[in-house]
Amino acid sequence: MASIPAEPQGTARPDARAQLSGLIFAVVLLDAEGLIAEVNHAAEDLLGTSGSRLIGTRLTDRVGPLDPRVEARLLAGEEALVARDLAIRVGEAEVRINLTASPLGGYPGWQVVTLSQIGHDEAAHPGGGEAMLGAPAVLAHEIKNPLAAIRGAAQLAARKLPHADKKLARMITDEVDRIARLIDRMQQLGSTRTGPVEACNPHEAIRAAVATMRAANGTHGEVEIREEFDPSLPPVLANRDALEQVLINLISNARDAALGKGGGGEIIVQTRFVSGLAFSAIRNGRAVPLPIEITISDNGPGIDPTLRDHVFEPFVSSKPSGQGLGLSLVRKLVRDMNGNVSHDRDGRAGLTHFRLHLPQAQD
Repeated sequence: MASIPAEPQGTARPDARAQLSGLIFAVVLLDAEGLIAEVNHAAEDLLGTSGSRLIGTRLTDRVGPLDPRVEARLLAGEEALVARDLAIRVGEAEVRINLTASPLGGYPGWQVVTLSQIGHDEAAHPGGGEAMLGAPAVLAHEIKNPLAAIRGAAQLAARKLPHADKKLARMITDEVDRIARLIDRMQQLGSTRTGPVEACNPHEAIRAAVATMRAANGTHGEVEIREEFDPSLPPVLANRDALEQVLINLISNARDAALGKGGGGEIIVQTRFVSGLAFSAIRNGRAVPLPIEITISDNGPGIDPTLRDHVFEPFVSSKPSGQGLGLSLVRKLVRDMNGNVSHDRDGRAGLTHFRLHLPQAQD
């Protein structure tokens, strides 16, 4: 548990405290008075503060106000409780979680509470993304051959058609090219190949992504991009090209959202080292510390509430002409770098945050 660090055990069997520390969902031990007695690292990360500050406080004060029925049963501490898709407030942000409370037999009033965040990354359903994307990737391969034949036929027809009708043949080739680009992205999503990772400067990747986006989209109109960088941030362990692609997608989405504000749009790109609150994602059966945090925030209207829990799924988009593959690709590329991507909405500040957590490059 975070309050009492576990002793390294070498090759010995890990004790209960070490096992709880490695879990990717938050575990909180409440005493008979409803006060926090111990927490694990994931609880520190979810609640946004250290275990030393959490211990001795009320969980309901940290995450409230809760649904009155859930809060009453949690404070009673007499029965097991399961609450799904529960909205809690952590600081200024609203987070949706699944909550369980389990009374401890032989210890009246004591209970273990778990909090698992939903709607973020694929951690709750490991392997689900790859399985879901496998079929579209196979289908994409089968579609590309006939598409090439259609495009070739349209080009041949264009040579024989009268000038007035050539635009119809060009329309066919343009549409075939558009579908081919979409299929290329589907195949990229379904690929199991990962690029090499190495130490790189995250700020250089961010500035390169901003420059690329500006060159592709021209003027930003009314959208201002503000940097809040930690100059002491160590190098991140990532694939530079993949990280830049991830940042291009996220900053471009933030720009589109901020433009929807109709004036006064703003994007904030922040970096920080999450000292003592390192998020851990389980990769290949081991916990990977992810202390490098990059946050892209925008003051747009936010994601449609009906889509918030599905934005990283393929073919889900809030844009009228969106294909719903951008954030799916972001999730895959981040996962390939042993990282994590999540989002939340700060209703009070009117900001939507997309957060990247990535491993630090070792010296």
